[in-house]
Amino acid sequence: MNSRIAAVDVGNDSIKAIFGELEYELNIPNIVGIDTEDRPVIGIEELNNKNPLEGIHIKVHSPALKDNNAIYRVGHLATKSDNATELDPGSAKSEEDQTLVMLFATLALDAVNEENSNTFPRVKNVIDANYTLGTGLPLREVKEGKDAGYRSKLVGSVHQVEFLVTPKYQGLKVNIKFNEVKIYPEGFAAYINLVMDNQLKIINKDLIDKRIIIQDIGGLSTDIAVIKNRNVDDDKAQGFNLGVSESLEAIREEIRSKHAIELDSRRDVVEIITRKNDRNHIMVKGSRTSVHDITDRILLELAKKQYRLLRNVWQKNSQTEICYFVGGGANVLKEYIKTLNNNLDGYNIDFFEDEKESIWMMANAYYKLITDFVRKSEKSKPSQEPVKK
Repeated sequence: MNSRIAAVDVGNDSIKAIFGELEYELNIPNIVGIDTEDRPVIGIEELNNKNPLEGIHIKVHSPALKDNNAIYRVGHLATKSDNATELDPGSAKSEEDQTLVMLFATLALDAVNEENSNTFPRVKNVIDANYTLGTGLPLREVKEGKDAGYRSKLVGSVHQVEFLVTPKYQGLKVNIKFNEVKIYPEGFAAYINLVMDNQLKIINKDLIDKRIIIQDIGGLSTDIAVIKNRNVDDDKAQGFNLGVSESLEAIREEIRSKHAIELDSRRDVVEIITRKNDRNHIMVKGSRTSVHDITDRILLELAKKQYRLLRNVWQKNSQTEICYFVGGGANVLKEYIKTLNNNLDGYNIDFFEDEKESIWMMANAYYKLITDFVRKSEKSKPSQEPVKK
C-alpha cells in the first residue's frame, strides 16, 4: 500500500501543507461554514473552469468528529458564508471539529490531484488514500497529554471526504487512512527548522548549542520554548492563551463602527496591516483612508503583552542568548515589538525577514521530522531473506 507523506500545520489563520517529495503545497484559510447539500451555483457549466480552492464544498464522514456527516464550506468559500466560524481564543486545537475538518479537506484536495492517480487506487469515483502524517499541537496541549487523544482519533479509522459542489472534483469521494501519525510540539518544531535542513543536517552550527528562546505567536496562542542542550526544556516551556486573533477582531470591529466597512474575515485585516503598498489603508466610498490610528493602538497594546511574556520567561532563564520570534503573529507585530525593545530592555531578539519562511516554518519542520521518521523506519525493517537456523 502506497503511503504518501503529508506535513500539515493547522494554523489558526490558515492551513499550510506540504506533500510527497515536496512537490505539492496547499495554503487554505482556516475558516469553515456549515452548509446545505446543494449550494446554489450560478452557471453550473462554468463551475469546472474555476479553481477548486475557491469553492471547497464538502461532506465529511468520520468517527473522529462530534458532528458527523455535516456539510461544510471551507476556506475562501466560507468567508462568504453568514455562519462562518474561525477558531476562538481558549479553544483547544486538538478538541475542535474544525481542526479535523480542515485537516481532512486538505488531504482530500491532495488525493484528488491528478498527479496522484498512480499513487492512490481509484474505483469509479472513490479514491483510497493513505498518508503518513506529521503535524503538531501547541505546547500547552502536548504538556496536558492531549496529543495522544488527538492521534488516536486519526489512526485506525477511515475518514471520508465527499466533494459536493466543488469545481473539477464534484462527486468524488476520498477515503483517508493513516499509515502513521506523528504529533510534534509546535515550539520544538520551530527549533528544528532553525538549525536543520531538509535532510536534518545541521545548517546553523553557531545556534545548535546556544540557549535560545523561541516565541511563536499564533492566532490564538503563544508558545514559548526554551531550548538548551539541543532540547526543549519541558518544565520551562509555556503556552499562553494570547494570540493575534482577538486584536484582529477588535480592529475589524472598529473599522466597521467607524467607517461602516465590512471586512470578510481576520485575514482581510492581516492583509491591510502587512501588505507592502498602502499599508494600513482601506477604501471608503472609493477614497483611500488611513486606519493607522486604529491598528497602531490595538497592535501596540498586544505587542506590550507579548513583550511582557518575553521578559518574564527571560528573567527565569537569565542565561538565554537570543530570542527568535516566529509565526504569523510575529509577522504582524514585528515593528511594534522591535520599537518596544529598542526603547526598553534591548534584549537580543530576531525575526525572520522572509515572510514566507516565517509562515511556513511549522509545516517545513513537520516535513523534516516526518521524512526523517520514514527514512529511519525503512532502514530498520528486516530484510526479506529467510533466516538460516
